[in-house]
Amino acid sequence: MSSWNPENDVDLLSGSEDEEEVSMKRDFHGREAILFVVDANLQTAGVERLLEALNIIRTAFVSGMLVNDKDLIGLIFANTKHSPPPLEASALDNIVMPDNCAVFLPLRQLTKPIVEHYLEFMGGVETQFADVYGLAEPDGCGRFDLMIRLCIEMLEKCGKKLNNAKIAYLTDVSTPHPSSSNHFQAALQKASDLEGKEFEFHVIPMVDDFDYEPFYKEFITLSRAIELDAFQVPDAQMLREILADRKLKQDFLRRCLGHFSFYLGPNLSMSVQYYNYFQRRAYPRKVQILRRDNSVVRTKRVITVQKQKDDGSQDIEHEYQIKVTDGWYTCSVGGKDLRISTELMNRVRNLHKPQMMLLGFKHRSSMPEVSYSKPSNFMYPDDQSIIGSKRLFRALWERCLTRDKIAICLFMCKRKSMPRYVALVPVEAPDNGEEKSYRSLLCGDGFKIVYLPEAKHIRHIDMQDWNNTENTADDKKVEFFQKIIKKLRVDYQPNLINDPSLDALQANLLALSLDFSTDTKGLDNLLDTSQLDKRIEKLLPDYEMFAAEAEPPKKRAAKTASTGESAPKMAKIDDEHLKEFDFVKGLIKDKDLTSCTATQLQIILQHHFDVTMPKSSTKAKMVAKIEELQN
Repeated sequence: MSSWNPENDVDLLSGSEDEEEVSMKRDFHGREAILFVVDANLQTAGVERLLEALNIIRTAFVSGMLVNDKDLIGLIFANTKHSPPPLEASALDNIVMPDNCAVFLPLRQLTKPIVEHYLEFMGGVETQFADVYGLAEPDGCGRFDLMIRLCIEMLEKCGKKLNNAKIAYLTDVSTPHPSSSNHFQAALQKASDLEGKEFEFHVIPMVDDFDYEPFYKEFITLSRAIELDAFQVPDAQMLREILADRKLKQDFLRRCLGHFSFYLGPNLSMSVQYYNYFQRRAYPRKVQILRRDNSVVRTKRVITVQKQKDDGSQDIEHEYQIKVTDGWYTCSVGGKDLRISTELMNRVRNLHKPQMMLLGFKHRSSMPEVSYSKPSNFMYPDDQSIIGSKRLFRALWERCLTRDKIAICLFMCKRKSMPRYVALVPVEAPDNGEEKSYRSLLCGDGFKIVYLPEAKHIRHIDMQDWNNTENTADDKKVEFFQKIIKKLRVDYQPNLINDPSLDALQANLLALSLDFSTDTKGLDNLLDTSQLDKRIEKLLPDYEMFAAEAEPPKKRAAKTASTGESAPKMAKIDDEHLKEFDFVKGLIKDKDLTSCTATQLQIILQHHFDVTMPKSSTKAKMVAKIEELQN
């Protein structure tokens, strides 16, 4: 799902004035599909470039299986001489196969056999690819338009409902056909088919100095229905890294959390969506398995209703089972029990749909830079639910930026939730043309939804014990450590910062299923300690201004039985005195029985009360038994 860009939006004054708001239903359910297309011309520059492209797909297969196994992934080889059938040949029965194309994997969910089949293919690709697939003759150029038609047909006939479909074309050739040929014009006409089908087309250059001008610049702009001047040349290295690292989507891709109406006033509203800046980690669900065959234990919840007899006894008069939806809540009102069904409770909790209501505006300076009550979200318009939402959203966004204002709203994000006061802060995407990092994926133009803290979110900390003279330092020492902190700063690289526990779990799953190891160092790849030591090396002599740290006192080591220095716990009371009943009564009266050992308490019970308790009895039970017998 593409993000909203105000620069590519229509003008506020354009369009018909009598255009009315039309609400329409839209289904956001479906799967994500990505179809890899590898150009066979990669082998002409050496098999290393072809192996690099196949390794990107291999990484995408492995990491994609860990991220979401519901996604569909397929693989096609274009501009080939031969067209061998895939392993599942019956999948192409209803698809017209053009020449110079070979389907290696139809669109399927990633499973262990599919990944193992691809890994087995990569084992002999260096020597067998030229013989099995080859290169189209005479100039290595197949029909690009027929290849696009094959991709569209495979996406349409995959058998699953798709919400987001992409075609990733890995190549190093700047144009599929000469500009003067008829095939060149036929290839450009296929861009309109992609735009009508809402399929995204991405070129993944396998060379850094790839030229988009001869063909792909015009083809991509036509397929996305944007102006030719709005096309920006992406970084080839970043495209290859993002395509391979499917786990980047697991961590940082903004997924739509909901669609709601934003009410600005009476009879004035627009439809918007909101996203998470960061995607939460989804750990695998814990299940119980049988020891004999590792099969999953399936549980079934059963609710039983019992009716007791009215005579006060515990006998059951009637017993039956009900569904979860047939249950009820009982509350006491006026001395009588009031029964409320689950359906009525849901009606009360669903009085309002998810929506946002504008309350007013405040200056941006009144908003603190950081709010710690809840992570922020990102909001942008959705023009397919209420027509004209993008125009109204852009007007509000530009006005808030111009006047340096923020909007205060009441927001109910989902059903059965409590409304929250939020601030809409207008944000702009940073214009860093030279910066090439994953940071650009986290930013955009729109409103940042900042959840305002309530009284329960504010803590009152007593700083009296902490803020004393022992914890103070002069300005020179504070300035020294400020320099140390600046030297130890590192560049933020989200692709290298992963959850260590989840990485270890996924590495174990891959080792068990596919029998190969993965790198799980995580932060170790990002934090090079040798480089950090060199940065602060010049500042270390000034550290002498601080006094030497006092070492904490060492704890006395426990005595071991091997040295013969440990001794058993000695009894505080002589056993001979315990045989005197008057002495035992004094212990009971003074509550001193707890000073006896468990063995001594057993002696008291046997000698004076002729009672023997189990050896597993605790001291508390034996003391209570002695006091009970004495009374």
